[in-house]
Amino acid sequence: MEISKDTIVGDLVAQDYRVASVFKQQGIDFCCNGNRSIAEVCQQDNIAVEPLINALKEAAHNKAGSNIDYNSWPLDLLADYIEKTHHRYVENKSREIMPFLEKIVRVHGERHPELAKVEHLFKESVGELARHMKKEELMLFPAIRKMVQAKLNNTKSDSPIGSVAGPINVMMQEHDTEGERFREISKLTDNYTVPSDGCNTYKITLLMLHEFEEDLHLHIHLENNILFPKSIAMEEQMA
Repeated sequence: MEISKDTIVGDLVAQDYRVASVFKQQGIDFCCNGNRSIAEVCQQDNIAVEPLINALKEAAHNKAGSNIDYNSWPLDLLADYIEKTHHRYVENKSREIMPFLEKIVRVHGERHPELAKVEHLFKESVGELARHMKKEELMLFPAIRKMVQAKLNNTKSDSPIGSVAGPINVMMQEHDTEGERFREISKLTDNYTVPSDGCNTYKITLLMLHEFEEDLHLHIHLENNILFPKSIAMEEQMA
């Protein structure tokens, strides 16, 4: 894929996930706000265009980088992968992180009052993500799978939710909320930096929170930039 100032950030990451590391280093949101061009991103974040494009091209040509071609996967396979990999990660990891977070709030909260806010934001996120993922698993993803099967069989898609466009719009709005929530967590923790008086539990907790956010970025990217637009395009094509 040719990379220029007019390239859409989310499209580029969908084509080659190796470039995501460059956007992360620059603090550029490629998942929730992936519909911006490189020129728009650079203008909004005061980043030089040419050095960013050069770094993106270098990352795209790095043979050692991981580049699973999610963009070529059938939509039902991608939905299955998101559910079994990222949804399960959120469920399992949130249960693991919560006791650690509660402990460092109890032990370090007096000297670091921002931890209570981090705990509150994370609990909110866990609750909202649980509801969000259930809506995808029980309504949206089955509708996408039915649509894919109908196309393979050359039959009319009999979706219980009607058009997928409406639910997808709701899911993307909820993604925006979670992206903003984790930007606040990152800001409160100084990008997950352990303070000088932080113990090993403090360090482990911030590492897990950072990993959780990284996984969420990929999770949202796969939906916002690949699964959702392709599902809408398939539905329009079949209509």
